[in-house]
Amino acid sequence: MQTRFIQSINDIDAADWNSLCRTDYPFLRHDFFAALENSGSTHRDNGWQPYHLLLEDKDKLVGTMPLFFKMHSHGEFVFDWAWAEAYQRSGLNYYPKLLNAIPFTPATGPRWALSSEINQAEALKKMHHSIADLADKMNLSSGHILFPTDRAAEQLAELGWLQRIGCQFHWRNQGYRDFADFLDGFTSRKRKTVKKERAKVYDQGITLTVKEGAEITAEDWRQFYDFYQITYLKHSGKLGYLTEAAFFMLASNMREYLILIQAQKDNDIIASALYFRSNDTLYGRYWGCRQEFACLHFEVCYYRGIEYAIEKGLQHFDPGAQGEHKIQRGFQPTLTYSSHWIVNNQFRDAISTFLLNEQKEVEMYLQQTNKLLPFKREN
Repeated sequence: MQTRFIQSINDIDAADWNSLCRTDYPFLRHDFFAALENSGSTHRDNGWQPYHLLLEDKDKLVGTMPLFFKMHSHGEFVFDWAWAEAYQRSGLNYYPKLLNAIPFTPATGPRWALSSEINQAEALKKMHHSIADLADKMNLSSGHILFPTDRAAEQLAELGWLQRIGCQFHWRNQGYRDFADFLDGFTSRKRKTVKKERAKVYDQGITLTVKEGAEITAEDWRQFYDFYQITYLKHSGKLGYLTEAAFFMLASNMREYLILIQAQKDNDIIASALYFRSNDTLYGRYWGCRQEFACLHFEVCYYRGIEYAIEKGLQHFDPGAQGEHKIQRGFQPTLTYSSHWIVNNQFRDAISTFLLNEQKEVEMYLQQTNKLLPFKREN
């Protein structure tokens, strides 16, 4: 098996790339990376330079791994700013670094795709050596793989990658018949709180509409993009990462993965939330609103998402990163992983020690947040 690198997702046939995915996880598909790259959302000038790894056996494509040269740490959701500062204080360059991740998307899932006809362990080892060799050859500080599955994180640890854990809050379907059945597992006080929050939304004269795939119109996308940018400007003072063209390309090439939930008042759309889905998982991605309404964010981004997951028989709802406010709404603390290849031995040892200490803190945090869940406790 041999590896080579390509500087654009367009340098590989979409059907060849997608044929190896063997999953309907939407963010690993060629269409997703193409939408981001071709729309100008990921490119060298904004610090996301594509450099994807291809694995070939006798001139046949047998593996892919999306990779980027990163000139900063924005849009990753695994925070290594302190590492970069330590490098700078030591007179070393942390950037560029090599990153295997889904841009702007902290959703756990597969981070590479391999043919079922090859030895999986040997293929991953070959990819690992190619990344390590590239880091040495180009004098890179490090390689990083963000939000892999727990099994993939274990495999990388066996190859010498440092493992980092984090925590998000996810919803799991316990065979609920409907939202009322889900709420029935809450304590009385917590159940009343959720019902009051939902009632507040509708008492304000707001209604919700769920649109899937082709039902989402061009005007819906333009309106959603405005909400998306308004939200980013309000919270960060900067525009969002994705261009308007990215959303239209996703709508054209990945419509079967997309759900848009809209809130309306007086026949006017006042807020929208964009979700992706697979056969078993709902992914909450972006939200935006024209003005604030009581509890509207909770309804559009959480409660209606849970209802949709139950209605469609989805087993898992990943609403995105951060947000302890999700706990009292039934989202459970969930471990996430990242893997790190640090070239400099001195920094590797220091980061390894840091990660061991951080792991203890995360595990303690996980125990504490589990106690805050709204569910009835078994005697």
